[in-house]
Amino acid sequence: MLQKLLLKMPQLKASDLHISADMPPMIRINGVLKPMAKESLAPEKTKTMIAGMLTPDQLKRFQATRDLDFCYEIKGVGRYRANVLQQRKGFDAVFRFVPPEIPTKEQFRIPQKAYDLIDLHQGLVLVTGGTRSGKTSTLASMIEYVNQTRKAHILTIEDPIEYVFPEGKSLINQREITKHTKSAANALKAALRQDPDIIVIGEMRDLETIQLAISASETGHLVVSTLQTQGAHKTIDRVVDSYPAGQANQIRTMLSESLRGVISQQLIPRADGTGMVLAAEILISNLSLANLIRDAKTFQIPSILQTGKALGMKNMEAALMELVQENLITREEMIKRLPKKERRAGGEE
Repeated sequence: MLQKLLLKMPQLKASDLHISADMPPMIRINGVLKPMAKESLAPEKTKTMIAGMLTPDQLKRFQATRDLDFCYEIKGVGRYRANVLQQRKGFDAVFRFVPPEIPTKEQFRIPQKAYDLIDLHQGLVLVTGGTRSGKTSTLASMIEYVNQTRKAHILTIEDPIEYVFPEGKSLINQREITKHTKSAANALKAALRQDPDIIVIGEMRDLETIQLAISASETGHLVVSTLQTQGAHKTIDRVVDSYPAGQANQIRTMLSESLRGVISQQLIPRADGTGMVLAAEILISNLSLANLIRDAKTFQIPSILQTGKALGMKNMEAALMELVQENLITREEMIKRLPKKERRAGGEE
């Protein structure tokens, strides 16, 4: 039954499938959860369905931690990023569909600046946004751009591996945490001895990973990663705040020197109901931004975004307005996704 539900996802253009005890299977289409059946799944049924798709090693890890991340592949269809958990009623699982085709710039409306940033040879580039904002797809498209345009050694550290890259001009080594390396921190320490041009970290989740990523970006490598933050200036605050208070000045100095750009994005339902469209805020490093980071004045970054258009910068309000003007999203959707201050200016009480 679970295999049949997974096969239906691409047919229905669903991004996620939820299997929950005492609930019917649910899918997410264009950001909205919908039931796939009327009947609820008994707790024993969900346990059998979920446990039946796990390898012995995966089942052992899940029994030890009660949480498990992995990828499940159906040949000729695509990959599914899965999370298994145990909750009050029983076993649950969430599956995110990863299409076999890597999104192109045109398909996903990824800004050109994303590709300009990954063409740099040193520094830190961050792709940020909330859950279901398309960070992984943007990151994959950036990597594939390098793969098709130049010879580079790209090392990825992922949990789990989602997109699998085809043969191209670059050498791409993909490492999955727990399967190919003990942790992101271990992989990053080893990466500096593996001659990479670009180090890609699926997500910077803890202080040690952030510290090692910034250190690697200062030693002649381009480091690209994602963070779960909303807005470019909040991204910088998140990195700084992850450090102990006594190290704040040191990390601000390091970040001001290593940061090359932040792409902060959202996925929004299209006005015609045919899917989702990307809105991206773009922050590019310059002397003014470096000074603001160093002086702990990140609250002034919105003004940098407004005055940096010549460098390719764009704030979220401008990105959303462009989509409204192109009739790709409704004004109501735009207002919902503006920061509170701009939302009031947009007419919402």
